[in-house]
Amino acid sequence: MKRREFITLLGGGAAAWPVLVRSQQSERVRRIGILLPFAATDPQLQAWVGALLQSLALSGWIIDRNIHLETHYATGNVPEIRKHAAELVALAPDIIVAHGTAAVSAVLQATRTIPIVFPVVSDPVGSGLVDSLARPGGNATGFLILEYDLSGKWLELLKQIAPNVTRVAVIRDTARPSGIGEYGALASVAQSFKTELTPISLQDPAGMERSISTFAHAPNGGLIVTTSGLAMDNCDVIVALAARYKLPAVYYERAFVTAGGLISYGSNFAEGYRRAAAYVDRILKGEKPADLPVQAPTKYELVINLKTAKGLDLAIPQSLITTADEVIE
Repeated sequence: MKRREFITLLGGGAAAWPVLVRSQQSERVRRIGILLPFAATDPQLQAWVGALLQSLALSGWIIDRNIHLETHYATGNVPEIRKHAAELVALAPDIIVAHGTAAVSAVLQATRTIPIVFPVVSDPVGSGLVDSLARPGGNATGFLILEYDLSGKWLELLKQIAPNVTRVAVIRDTARPSGIGEYGALASVAQSFKTELTPISLQDPAGMERSISTFAHAPNGGLIVTTSGLAMDNCDVIVALAARYKLPAVYYERAFVTAGGLISYGSNFAEGYRRAAAYVDRILKGEKPADLPVQAPTKYELVINLKTAKGLDLAIPQSLITTADEVIE
């Protein structure tokens, strides 16, 4: 390139720079509300929200450039969740990302116009969050934790790692449709695995501890924890009870296993947040939640804690170890 042509090109580019800067400065900033029913110090949140923000960035949504976040932490207390939901709605964000049934329900009580995307929910139809999976119909849509048929896999895994188990305590949240649905799915296959189920309610943590203690007095017992925000809130307590009473246990999320639980099989919550970012992007660009179907997980992950297995004198089959997505030594 000749010197004169280079100078002309450089000058033309320089003239365009102020236009680019003005364009960036005038870009509309969208407000995204995030409602998390966890304490702000919960170690899982960084990975989940990080996955959301990373995926949003890939679509061009950058914090302090064209999006602003309003994040509220509400722990698992329902009145507190409702309070934070009302506060978020009062800020009039362009969209709200809400984790779990209780949070989405609270936001829906506060608004039927602001779009809502849920990265993690168990039974949105049964809970009244959407009209149907294919056509949500309202202002909320998002992603499932699992499909009910998966519940039978938990019992299958429990028998693989502890063949002598004939009695299974099933911890469930009886106030949620998913607690009833997942237990029903387990009951439908229990006979084929020659197991007897004992439901244990999460509604009263002290009562749950007494029920597990009573259950553990008889031999050949095991434990399954179904999906619930209450279960997540009581993660450490449940894992400690399983260890105390030497109960091999299967959980629905890896957080229980990293906390010392034996094995989990379920969707990856961070992946739910990553996929939710695509819906946030599409809605901010003009699409309606009512037209975006609720989607099931594309993959389930198996996580095994070998240290916990050793403490229970269990030999995990090599076939499970080789197919596991994560093995904690």
